[in-house]
Amino acid sequence: MKPEPRLVKAPISLVYDIANEESHEREYHSLSEADDDAIGQWLKLAKAKGETSESDPIALRLLVELHRKVDNLERLIKNEKPSRIGLSSSAQIESIGFGYFRLEEAELEPGTRYYGRISMPTYPQREIGVFFTAADAQLAKIEKIHDRDEKEWGAYVTARERVMIRELKGNE
Repeated sequence: MKPEPRLVKAPISLVYDIANEESHEREYHSLSEADDDAIGQWLKLAKAKGETSESDPIALRLLVELHRKVDNLERLIKNEKPSRIGLSSSAQIESIGFGYFRLEEAELEPGTRYYGRISMPTYPQREIGVFFTAADAQLAKIEKIHDRDEKEWGAYVTARERVMIRELKGNE
């Protein structure tokens, strides 16, 4: 019997469906390219040319995020919606760990492979695409996640662990 992965409380939303490799794979890749919008491409090019060396990186990132917010408002006003695949199920993630998450309710079919979008409660807020397999009716093992998203996931797990440790110290 495998040992239970270490998980920490983290309220996150998930929408998912049984994996359909072709259409879900296409959306999975498009979600990773969400940062590759016009302003993102411009910033990468400017960094590559060394044009940002004298700029404050935090101010530059905030300015880029502000530009993206304005773009999102413009799309909202024009009633344009991002093209996302309709996923049949939604759930609340109760706890997370490195490479795992647990749902609040038993909704998964053990051994089944799923595709899902997780709404990350980080700044900037965004959705990440993941392929995961149900270890049991609640526990999921992340099988496929983009490198950048995996780093963000790991940083969020670490941040939640720190919160838990502070709470435990406060209760002593």
